[in-house]
Amino acid sequence: MNKKNGFTIKIVPDTSDTIHAIHLSEKMVKIGIISLVCMLLLSLVGFSYSLYIAGSFQKDDTELKNLHQVHRMQQEQLLQLSKKADALQQELDELTQMENELRRMSGTAAAPDMADAAAKNGQGGPFSDPNAGNVDAVLTNLEEHLAIRRASLQQLKQVFMEQQQEFAAFLPYSNTPYALTGTAVTIPSIWPARGEVSSPFGWRWNGTDFHPGIDIANDFGTPIVATADGIVTDAAWNAGGYGNKVDIDHGNGIMTRYGHAQSIVVHVGQHVKRGQIIAYMGSTGFSTGPHVHYEVRIHGEPVNPAPYL
Repeated sequence: MNKKNGFTIKIVPDTSDTIHAIHLSEKMVKIGIISLVCMLLLSLVGFSYSLYIAGSFQKDDTELKNLHQVHRMQQEQLLQLSKKADALQQELDELTQMENELRRMSGTAAAPDMADAAAKNGQGGPFSDPNAGNVDAVLTNLEEHLAIRRASLQQLKQVFMEQQQEFAAFLPYSNTPYALTGTAVTIPSIWPARGEVSSPFGWRWNGTDFHPGIDIANDFGTPIVATADGIVTDAAWNAGGYGNKVDIDHGNGIMTRYGHAQSIVVHVGQHVKRGQIIAYMGSTGFSTGPHVHYEVRIHGEPVNPAPYL
């Protein structure tokens, strides 16, 4: 170090006696030290930032993998829910079909609210890409249909209970509806013909017409059979709208009537057996198509034939 507030660096080579001297002022030394410190600080900051970026990338990659895993689990859960929704829809359809069969057998028309709901909420098809939105919509729709089905089945249950009470009130020698399934061959207990109930018993056409029986529609020539043993009391044309009509007296105040036949194959006074063909389906009298009008009368009063089917 010299006396001029500076520094002298001397270089002495091994192979020569010549000494090289480099003089550095105090200012230059300070600048050099400051520059060195700055470079070290910059290097340290850069290294720290690199570590931070690498850690962030690693953290983001871990979070992304976790998100992918969560999303995959959610999709699997949604898929399972959509499959359950499809299964519930299939069961609901089967219940609807069963209820329609029960209503057909009982001669009860479909509830108007069921038809309206089917028209307004008809949907179908599998889920191509299930998501929370469409699965929730389908489940909500199923809940609405199940509520309608419960109400409709409750109504149908009430109809059956009323029919049983009605039958028990009219049956002269039994106070239970189970006589229908007994061995008494003189009690109507089978369908008079194969087909679909096209018009039920009771008031129809907005209450403007009372239908004293049920209409069972099928093709021309479909066999019509006696629903119980009895004696034919009428087998001819009826001008009152029944067309070709057969009446059978089963005793104990019970009789059955079969209208609109194409042809009649029994005669008055003939004893017929349950299941015996008495006529063939037609569209005579006041009729819009081939069917049999079937009545059950107790002491002359028409009752709902449904409990006798």
